[in-house]
Amino acid sequence: MLLFNLTPPVAGAVLRLSVDFNSPVDYLIFIFQILFATAAVLLAGPVVISILCSRALRLQNRFIFMLNTSICDTLVGLSVYYQGLFDVQEGYPSRNGTYNVLTTLLGVNIMTFLFAQFDRYFAVCHSFAYMRFVTRRVIISTNVYCWFHVYVQLLIQNVLPLSKAVQMYVFSIITLQFIVLSKVAMTIKLYFVARYQLERDPPSAERENNKESLRIIIFVVISFLVLWVPSFVNIVLRLIVGRGLVFRNEATNPFAIMARLNAVCTPAVYLWGSPALREATVRTVWGRVCPRCRRR
Repeated sequence: MLLFNLTPPVAGAVLRLSVDFNSPVDYLIFIFQILFATAAVLLAGPVVISILCSRALRLQNRFIFMLNTSICDTLVGLSVYYQGLFDVQEGYPSRNGTYNVLTTLLGVNIMTFLFAQFDRYFAVCHSFAYMRFVTRRVIISTNVYCWFHVYVQLLIQNVLPLSKAVQMYVFSIITLQFIVLSKVAMTIKLYFVARYQLERDPPSAERENNKESLRIIIFVVISFLVLWVPSFVNIVLRLIVGRGLVFRNEATNPFAIMARLNAVCTPAVYLWGSPALREATVRTVWGRVCPRCRRR
């Protein structure tokens, strides 16, 4: 599942910095990439550590999905130190690329969010069957499958001849449209579930947990689509209409930057929406780095 914009090749295979530093804008772009990568790692990384170190969180299925997306977001943040600071262009053709290994991390997130939406829907609307059949092993297997599906597809695409690889890429774009439509439909469905069905339930800790989890997944998916869809539309325009915006590299591509901004927004929404996760993060990460944070 490839999520990049196609850019014509530029002569020369020497790995250079992403900007020439000929204008103040070049300095701003370079500094922004450093700050963005650092923010993503410092937000998503502690979420990963907190969930792994907290048994109470690991036992809840929704936090397994959070763990999977936060691992992706941490890797996306680390990838920006390469894609954002150096002259890199992924796609067909690529320049100093990574065979789309780094850009495909967004594909893992897309599938994880889709499964997380179905998980929350069945947990709230069909709680009896959910508790009986959807075990922790099933959730872990589902998250592993997200990685397996996306990267096996990428492996096949990388070993195919270029003409066949482009055809497979077009097919993946068509498939992706159905996934995006499913995500939109599930977001609307979850909104009505949170708005009407949960309001009729009697007050309880389970009801509050369901409301919290639905609120988080709705906000996360909406922010993800808002930031990622412009890049997707630009790709479709280039493939179908033959038009679209062309950029020098990944660092100067605003659509690619917006898509990667999910690595900051998603863990931020997790921490905003889950008091238990905030407490675990302070206790296991920031409380050890800064003891004053633990006392507060």
